[in-house]
Parts: sequence; structure tokens; C-alpha cells
Amino acid sequence: MGTLVKGGKALSLVVAAIILVMVAAAASIVAAVWMGGLTSVATEQVTFSDVVWDADNANVSVTLKNTGTADLYIKAFKIAGVNPESISPTLDAPYLLKAGSSVTFVVSIAGGFKHNVHYMFMVTTSKGNSFGPHYRTAP
Repeated sequence: MGTLVKGGKALSLVVAAIILVMVAAAASIVAAVWMGGLTSVATEQVTFSDVVWDADNANVSVTLKNTGTADLYIKAFKIAGVNPESISPTLDAPYLLKAGSSVTFVVSIAGGFKHNVHYMFMVTTSKGNSFGPHYRTAP
């Protein structure tokens, strides 16, 4: 066996045990974060799949598709620079849009949509995620 050096400093068993527990805890946290990155996380994603004006530009039909992996609630539908007079379905309460499904909002504004004017559409979910802007020109 080896010899001990007189007057040498050494760690006590208590300090060594504490260090060992801290290293094990850190390793488990790193492993948990790494494993969390490997699993899929439900995401919100909305795409504007279609925008169609009616014959007299009084209404626009905007079709949204939930292309994410989680159900989401649409709480706001906005058109930049204008206040919608009516939106159907209504957004008095957030609208549930299930993952993989679509909804068409029919929107009207006072005076109708103007010919050759660019409009910017956006939606906001109940989690605060905004999707858009989606630009279209009225016919």
C-alpha cells in the first residue's frame, strides 16, 4: 500500500459525499433536458390557405388551417388599418381550431373592401402567438 504524507490536506467523507450527490443531480438534470429535446412538443401553427372576396367586395372569406400538432384557440382576427364590422364565426369567446382542421372566417367591413387595395390579415391565439401577416389584394 501507499504511504500517507504527514500534514497533507484531504477531503472529509462528508464533503466527498456532498460533491458526489451534486454531480449525480447535475447529470440527471442534463439527461432530463436532453431527453425532453428528443420528445415531440405540441406546437401551434396556423396557415392562411385561402382568401376569397365575394362579387361586390362586401365580404372576404379567409380560410385558416391549423398545421401544428396542438389544438389552439383563435382569440383575435385582424385586418391592418380597418375594424371588421362582423366576423363569422364570432370571436366573442376564443374559437377552438383542432390540430389538422380548418375554419373559414367571413369578414365584412364598413363600406366594403376597396378594389386593388392591399389588405394584411393576422390571427392571434389564446397563448399570444400571432400568425401572419398574410397579404392579399382585393379584386
